[in-house]
Amino acid sequence: MSPLKVSSLVALLMLLVTSAQAETLRDPTRPGYGAQVMASAASSQSSDLVLNSVIKSGSASRAVINNKIFEVGDRVQGVRITAIEINSVSLSDGRKLTMYQAITESKGN
Repeated sequence: MSPLKVSSLVALLMLLVTSAQAETLRDPTRPGYGAQVMASAASSQSSDLVLNSVIKSGSASRAVINNKIFEVGDRVQGVRITAIEINSVSLSDGRKLTMYQAITESKGN
């Protein structure tokens, strides 16, 4: 075999090996493997009620729950809002939503 044929064959093999390796690399712009798990966990928690904010203006009070505005008497996910306090909302099923619960809870109580 002539040296030209050998070098051409080696170059061709190097190109094939390089392209085969490129196919097995992971795309760095794709979300990580845990992103799918986190997305499914977030969608399963969509039924949870989260008190985002309380707005008091004079005697009127409004609560932002799951990024939507509600007043006393409104229904959120089928449950009536009975009271809106400065940092909590009481619901007719007995639940009480609080803002920043992890921060406002005190140890030992």
